[in-house]
Amino acid sequence: MNKKVLLTGISGYIGNHCAVELLKNGYSVRGSVRNLSKTEQVINSIKNEVNPKDNLEFCELNLLSDDGWDEAVKGCDFVMHVASPFINIEPKDENEYIRPAVDGTMRALKAAKSAGIKRVVLTSSMVSMLGNADKSIKVDSQSWTNVKGKNVSAYAKSKTLAEQAAWDFINTQSDASKMELVVVNPGPVFGPSLSGDLSGASMSMFTQMIQGKMPMLPQASINMSDVRDIAKIHVLALENANANGKRFIVTTEEPYAFQEVAKILKSNGYDKVSTKLAP
Repeated sequence: MNKKVLLTGISGYIGNHCAVELLKNGYSVRGSVRNLSKTEQVINSIKNEVNPKDNLEFCELNLLSDDGWDEAVKGCDFVMHVASPFINIEPKDENEYIRPAVDGTMRALKAAKSAGIKRVVLTSSMVSMLGNADKSIKVDSQSWTNVKGKNVSAYAKSKTLAEQAAWDFINTQSDASKMELVVVNPGPVFGPSLSGDLSGASMSMFTQMIQGKMPMLPQASINMSDVRDIAKIHVLALENANANGKRFIVTTEEPYAFQEVAKILKSNGYDKVSTKLAP
């Protein structure tokens, strides 16, 4: 019998890749979607990389609703909680981000705990490690974002509060059979889209550059994460004994300037890419 993993957010960019990596490594996957009408699209994305055979099934879950969580974890060995809201614009009300991120994480953990799941792997982000987010800091597994810092975005707040809530939950378990937690903290995520959907936050930036819709480049640098590496680490984190209780930063050590990225695109034949720096 294959070990079964509940994978939340399977229809997303990272979720697609995690599903492929799980199936390639002999796990069964129960993927959660907000609406079961999305399942065909997910199957088609995954089929390009691996034949799921009988090892893929779906369930409907919403981060803001209790419905279905206990049923979803039934019969699973692990939970991989990848689902989280992300949009590029600041919302009018920061709770649009914070509530689904925090409440969804707590729903996943509580359901996993009551089902006797051994370990949960949670997708967090480097944005939960940024101090006051007012200057570049040397990020490590001990750093946290100050959610009261004035430059902290609603998204960064949501990821920080969700991850802190997860660790609090894990560290205050009263029983002997303690559930384990591993957290993966990617930077901005890039790499191939299995679904061909490039509208996501990370990929749309490159699309704009390639189409010449970014006439000037920000004077900024970003650490980069390859979506395939992130999926690999998620899967390795399920059963590696040394991973328990750790936060893993999966990103390039050094940040890359937008101008550097533009030059790479340009030298690969994307002529519309602008290499002009914004003032």
